[in-house]
Amino acid sequence: MKFKLFKTMVLASSLVFLNCGDESTTAPMNDVGGFAPSSSSEFVLPESSADVGGGSGTDVLGSSDSAQSGDVVPGSSTAVGSQMGSGSDESCLASSLPDACGPGTNPLPTSSADAVPASSADAPASSADVVAASSSATAPASSADTPASSAAAPASSSSEKAVESSSSEAPKPAGIFLAEGKDETKDLMRVKYIERTGHDGGGILAYPEQLSTTQKHGIVVWGPGGGTEPGAYGGMIRRLASHGFVVIALRESPGNASQGKPALDWLAKKNNDPNDPLYQKLDMNVVGCSGHSMGGLESEQMAIQDKRVITAMLNNSGDLGHTAMSQVPQGKTIGIVYGEGGMERPNAEADYNNPGVKVPACLIKMTGGQGNECQQGECGWGHGSGPWGGMAATVAWMRWHLGGEDFRKDDFVGSSGRYINGEILGERGRWKGQCKNF
Repeated sequence: MKFKLFKTMVLASSLVFLNCGDESTTAPMNDVGGFAPSSSSEFVLPESSADVGGGSGTDVLGSSDSAQSGDVVPGSSTAVGSQMGSGSDESCLASSLPDACGPGTNPLPTSSADAVPASSADAPASSADVVAASSSATAPASSADTPASSAAAPASSSSEKAVESSSSEAPKPAGIFLAEGKDETKDLMRVKYIERTGHDGGGILAYPEQLSTTQKHGIVVWGPGGGTEPGAYGGMIRRLASHGFVVIALRESPGNASQGKPALDWLAKKNNDPNDPLYQKLDMNVVGCSGHSMGGLESEQMAIQDKRVITAMLNNSGDLGHTAMSQVPQGKTIGIVYGEGGMERPNAEADYNNPGVKVPACLIKMTGGQGNECQQGECGWGHGSGPWGGMAATVAWMRWHLGGEDFRKDDFVGSSGRYINGEILGERGRWKGQCKNF
């Protein structure tokens, strides 16, 4: 009996040995559910793209050149009127526009909240806060998550299937460059601020110190008020440039696009010059125009006459004939920021309310200001309101219409947005806006 049991055990053991000798045909699975690669080489991870957008730790406000002699700071003893040049300029007085000689005699808003800061107190605390990136761009995947080739797999049998390699080249972000951050009431990057330049040697050129290496920059043409030096608007020029735009401020604003067009042509030459810092950095088809008083009329005419311009934001301005806004071509947008007591108010409202206006347009009034300028029974924010206390509206408008930040539509269009019925941050009063054709 014991002998028979022993023979049975020996036979069973032999069968087990025979089965163990068969080679398995099932390949091991990797950690994402696919077959492990057959190559004996290792995966190579893609290089980090930490410099996407060209941002760096130096792109913060507070540059030592923040305060230029030409800048007018609201509340200082230097009012806009002192920046004008001769008040007896015949070409200024001969204009049919009531604001041709620049801002009115009313002092500027007393708050300096929108002036260019003299220190870096408002700067982000670290370079991590100011890495430049377009709002429309998709952040590249982390190098820790994306294998770039089949080079890192552990050795495996020749019967295993290989994982296909993916491209190590990250896609370039779409749209123009915008500084990271969404606060239009602050400067976001250091800027280069070059005076006595432009097509006529009398303008100002400003742009981020750190230009993007992956995206082009949108352009803003700024027009000064009649008889006013462009340096009087240093705060606005720097603010726009610090958000990623290349800004060219005109020496003067005739109000007929005769200075805006050559300014854009001058930038186009720089964009095509291999020896220029702006070489191939500009998107010449993404241009916005803005300006104060007569400069607002210059920007309005640029929107009408120049196909490169896709939007305009007038500051304390409006067509005397009340027809210009109705001539803006389809496919473009236009807006006006004006003061409750400013002398531009009748023209701004009549230009916007012209029944022939068919393009998307906004009319944004600054209310509750402290001043002695009065129109239609209201006193307060006057002819100098838009480029100083109200500059945030222009910056937000350009980020929306040039930079593609569509979420900003809710700030302008509807019934409860920031520029429809919101506080004027850092200043006295509230916005009261209306829009149509959106």
